[in-house]
Amino acid sequence: MKRLLSILLVTIGLFGLTSLAFGAGIFVGQSDLFGPAVVRAQDQPPEFDVFWEVWALAKAHFIDRTVMNDPKRLAYGAINGFIEALGDEGHTRFVTPEEVARQKENISGSFFGIGAQVGMQDGMPVIVAPFDGSPAEAAGVKAGDIIIEVDGQDVTGLTLTETVDRIRGEKGTTVVLTLYRPDSNESKEISIVRDEIKIPAASWGMIPGTKVALIRLSQFNGNLDDNLRQIVTETKAAGATAYILDVRNNPGGLLEQAIKVSSEFLKSGNVLLQEDANGKRESYPVEKGGVATDIPVVVLVNRGSASSSEIFAGAIQDQNRGKVVGETTFGTGTVLRPFDLSDGSTLLLGTSQWLTPNGRLIRKHGIEPDVTVELPIGTNLIAPGGLKDMTRADVLNSEDKQLLKALELLGELPENKVTEQQQPAAETIK
Repeated sequence: MKRLLSILLVTIGLFGLTSLAFGAGIFVGQSDLFGPAVVRAQDQPPEFDVFWEVWALAKAHFIDRTVMNDPKRLAYGAINGFIEALGDEGHTRFVTPEEVARQKENISGSFFGIGAQVGMQDGMPVIVAPFDGSPAEAAGVKAGDIIIEVDGQDVTGLTLTETVDRIRGEKGTTVVLTLYRPDSNESKEISIVRDEIKIPAASWGMIPGTKVALIRLSQFNGNLDDNLRQIVTETKAAGATAYILDVRNNPGGLLEQAIKVSSEFLKSGNVLLQEDANGKRESYPVEKGGVATDIPVVVLVNRGSASSSEIFAGAIQDQNRGKVVGETTFGTGTVLRPFDLSDGSTLLLGTSQWLTPNGRLIRKHGIEPDVTVELPIGTNLIAPGGLKDMTRADVLNSEDKQLLKALELLGELPENKVTEQQQPAAETIK
């Protein structure tokens, strides 16, 4: 049962939701105007008395009586503030009954929306990653974009849930996002037509003129490992002798799939460690029977690689199975345990955190690549689907310097060409 609770969804996409419960075990007695009589739970800190003082004053004096007559709104607002103070941005969250229903459709692998994962960084809603082939990707939304407005309404002071509610909508309708792109210091409006989003698990293509297969892992959903095993069979039949495993802009998914997929490339040891609030650690060992434990691999990551993607990259890196190339990842690494609440809502609380096999903390740190190759937001990345129309020269002259570095590390790129192509990118070899 303990293991089952740990196999939880570790990232929610655009439709991902927020917050937590405030004041459990707190009871309020009759209050006078300035001195509320508070009955404190045994383990409640005295600082919580101030909350009820504020409540009593607002109840007596606040001008908007409509707001004061909506206790659910006020309670959820307090919950959101409590969540923000916990500092587990975009992960620990309070899920309303309506949002619980939405999550069930998200887990199924298809849903309606624009197809992007949204998180919170420094209190601002940010695009963690658009999904492959999604309306968001087609419209030009990039990982790292900060959402400023939705349909002309400022969302910078809203919770993640409130922002998500404004972006979601019926299939075929249009939403206009005003985005700020930090790398280029510019803002832009992007119109996106909402559609059904079918999350692809994995795809592959042979890089022309090489024996290297580019395998794109888009999200760690429920069928990724089955898809990957089939892809390994197909790539070997196509003559592949090395893999570039691309988890750039992969927002994560299921812990179970992170373990299974990592195990396809590892022979022994651990995939990750899990540490609880008391510092107790539990190891998750490699599952035997991997189908690609000997073939050379390089893993591509960027700032949009999160959650299960980070577990995967960290395992490959710590086990010295292959090099990790790109940019430091997003830094999501808490285990969400669900607690059903009395009003039909759910608290998804980060009760544990993930570490790499060598004990490196993922949460708020991310995975630092072995070879750093930074790319500007907006760079055209080579995808497996586009390889069939490309020549070797097209690949060598592409903007995707991270992929070119991976080819160099696998011995598939002439050294002089690497030097010529890599100069524009910031690169550090560890």
